[in-house]
Amino acid sequence: MADPIYTAEATARGDGRNGEVTSSDGVIDETLAVPKEMGGPGGQLTNPEQLFAAGYAACFHNAVKRVASEAGTEVDGSTVTARVGIGKTEQGTFALSVTLETALPGLEEGKANELVAQAHQICPYSTATRGNIAVEVTATI
Repeated sequence: MADPIYTAEATARGDGRNGEVTSSDGVIDETLAVPKEMGGPGGQLTNPEQLFAAGYAACFHNAVKRVASEAGTEVDGSTVTARVGIGKTEQGTFALSVTLETALPGLEEGKANELVAQAHQICPYSTATRGNIAVEVTATI
């Protein structure tokens, strides 16, 4: 990659998944908690999978809007929901999986599927995860 246009910086401290994360600009300042499903306290605190899901959903939505705009297609009211799962592999290590559900109300099913497939090719998060974790993309109309 050439020189980055923008670089985000975040620091984790404390007790890992039960610690804190902050961004260098102070916009993110969160206490983390392991989800109850993973043996932690859960509650009203976020976790790394939620943060990753939020970033991927926003980035993928931008990619959908971009390919739609280039195709001259309106996608008003569109949404992307990212579900990030974490679980143990057969080798006993932890791995992530992602499901991206893109709602494109009013579009024909074939066109919706085409836009989502194109977005998956240009989204930086999709590029980063391709071949590394399972990512399923779907379009609903």
